[in-house]
Amino acid sequence: MIARCLSGGLSLGLLLLTNIAFSEKLTISCGAVGAELSLCKEAVSAWTKKTGHQVEVISTPNSSTERLALYQQIFSAKSSDIDVFQIDIIWPGLLANHLVDLLPYTQGIEKQHFPTLVENNTVSGKLVAMPWFVDTAFLYYRKDLLEKYNQPVPTTWQQLSDIAKTIQNQEHKKGNEKLWGYVWQGRAYEGLTCNALEWLASFNGGSIVDSHGKITVNSKAAESALALAGQWVGKISPPGVLNYTEEEARGVFQSGNAVFMRNWPYAWALAQGEESAIKGKVGIVALPKGSSEGKHASTLGGWQLAVSKYSKYPKLAADLTLFLTSYDIQKQRLLKGAFNPTIKSLYEDKEVVAAAPVAETLVKSLEQSVARPSTATKSKYNQVSNLFFNAVHNVLAGKTTPKQALKKLEKKLKRIKRKKWN
Repeated sequence: MIARCLSGGLSLGLLLLTNIAFSEKLTISCGAVGAELSLCKEAVSAWTKKTGHQVEVISTPNSSTERLALYQQIFSAKSSDIDVFQIDIIWPGLLANHLVDLLPYTQGIEKQHFPTLVENNTVSGKLVAMPWFVDTAFLYYRKDLLEKYNQPVPTTWQQLSDIAKTIQNQEHKKGNEKLWGYVWQGRAYEGLTCNALEWLASFNGGSIVDSHGKITVNSKAAESALALAGQWVGKISPPGVLNYTEEEARGVFQSGNAVFMRNWPYAWALAQGEESAIKGKVGIVALPKGSSEGKHASTLGGWQLAVSKYSKYPKLAADLTLFLTSYDIQKQRLLKGAFNPTIKSLYEDKEVVAAAPVAETLVKSLEQSVARPSTATKSKYNQVSNLFFNAVHNVLAGKTTPKQALKKLEKKLKRIKRKKWN
């Protein structure tokens, strides 16, 4: 008996030593917008419990422009400091040379995800990232304030402007001087490209560069869209909106100080949280049209997970990536944080349908989404987007007119393109 106990204890000890000996430590970069970081840590802990390997989770800048700059520095140095990267939907083509082909590890599981996302992440036949969550933007509105002032949910941007001004003025007269009509993302960064692209598309103004690579941004429709948006700053939107990212806008709206907000789906669960000042008072709907002849348009967004080719543990990093993008983890992220799945069958899951009304709206919104021209402009997309959001920011700040800004932007884009994008 004693011998068996000693033997069992010895075996257990050897097993523990074996696990310790083979336990590796990985690093993953996760976003920190809303509940992103906490949910990432929670899922990573589940993988650690399953495999015995340790993972350090590091947060990255909320601004996607700043995050990309950081990633490019890391990749340029061929650093192995980060094994798994959370990357934007527009970055696979740009970063493909630094990422591992995941196809040898997936065993076909990528077919569970929306094909458009898998196609987006496939560069020269290599699957360089797995889809993690997909986004399209919504218009969030205060149901209680619209009812209080007998106003409808707006369907055009002009209608939104008028309603926001009416409610804002009435609330100011009653002493609620902190209230603004509309908050959005106006900082000169990728988020402003998303906002402004929606304005252009809603006015039938195209998508900066069309799918054939033709520069289309200098149009009357684009001019009208930017002229209207330029009227918002300081009138229905706070002057500080020109430095807002997603979280600054959410902070103002969730504290009860805005009638309307443009934001991604993650803001829904937070607006309904126990500590939210507007719990139960919020509605969501498609972003407004440019006019009655325009269309609803929302920029296609979302994030992927990719493995660095400089990782010392590519097989383990791929396993972590596939675990985090799996059906069960995506379901938990939707239920707890409103991060929308990239696996189509999850939208038919009864528990998901019952618990997440945003998911149903999202599927409809996906049908109205507009893609950024990252595929058409290839490695030049980052330059294109930078020129675009800086031109738009100058208009919003009153430094130039829409007509002057678009003409100058078109000239700069032609100079970058030359004969073709590459």
